Amino acid sequence: MPPSVLEPEQPAFSPDRLLTLIITTSPTPSAPTTDLLSAVIASFHAHCTALLNCPVIVVFDTYDHVVDRARLKKGQVTPEGARVYDAYKEHVKALATREFLSQTLPSLPSLDWEVRRAEAEYGSPGGRSSGHLVDVDIHCTRDRRITFMEPEKRLGFGLAVRSALREADTPYVWIHQHDWALDSHIPIANLLDAMQASTSSTTAPIRYVCLPSPRTVEYEASMHVARFPVLRDLSAALTGRYPAPTTGEVVPLTPLYFWHDKPHVVERRHYLERVFPSQLAIGRGMFIEDSIGQRARNGMKEGQWARWACWLFAPGNGKQVCVRHLHGRVWKGEEDRRENEKRWDALKSGKLEKVANEETYQDEKEWNA
Repeated sequence: MPPSVLEPEQPAFSPDRLLTLIITTSPTPSAPTTDLLSAVIASFHAHCTALLNCPVIVVFDTYDHVVDRARLKKGQVTPEGARVYDAYKEHVKALATREFLSQTLPSLPSLDWEVRRAEAEYGSPGGRSSGHLVDVDIHCTRDRRITFMEPEKRLGFGLAVRSALREADTPYVWIHQHDWALDSHIPIANLLDAMQASTSSTTAPIRYVCLPSPRTVEYEASMHVARFPVLRDLSAALTGRYPAPTTGEVVPLTPLYFWHDKPHVVERRHYLERVFPSQLAIGRGMFIEDSIGQRARNGMKEGQWARWACWLFAPGNGKQVCVRHLHGRVWKGEEDRRENEKRWDALKSGKLEKVANEETYQDEKEWNA
């Protein structure tokens, strides 16, 4: 008897059996409200509802220092930022429970939670005596449908991701920072199907798929590719539509010559082996793309692309944007975001003098990330 008759409630290809959604969050000016993450989750509802049925891990990274002027990328928060962070975490837990477990379930304290502790190591080996271990408190539902991870010290994005990868038990993960929103439809079942179908390929394995932002559209023709003959030739050979045999669809992809932190879908084992081969790979407080990303690109320029197997999802002939940056280090709501965009446009046109205002324009290239 066909599986569809035996188990009519299960789709032919179910992403929630293959994929864990990992969300990383940390102190943000919009705290203690959940406006930032609410906007992100709203984009899941609009553009990838399958994510809402997947196991989810939320990592609450913390801060290093309390200072007068926030430098969130460096783990520095104001006294007010430190004061509201515990409330923010509780609000996010309630939001995630409501959105990912359904509004019909009991309130947060009434759920059956498993509580335990893990460790995140970094730097030179030496155990706790060397000071290179961070305790991580873990709360998860018994069915592991939702997990909250809270390190006692700041980990940084890289080690936060590694901790979540170790906690996940699906073959694939979707990594999502708290300030990126989906902007168009993501056919996640087709992506996972194509990735699974490519596992035995030696020339075109699909192990990492990044979602395109405004800065990565038309990537194949960009200077990131065109200036390097090895990359240019590889893109010409491999850019195309890859089969998703179970769903009967195809997935447009082009080789990517970088390991970005922005939203991406990855084979979990590949992530651990390539990015975190040892505890020396990523330091505490570091971002993956700032270290491993550069190392991966250098290797790819020397002909080692298949070792990393990075791809960019390329719908609309590579012209379609799928994610937009909400700039969590300065984001204070949708209205404030629109005002900041107007201000940035004025700065670019020379109609407005640049003024130091916390971190808003310290990294201008990010505005069109």
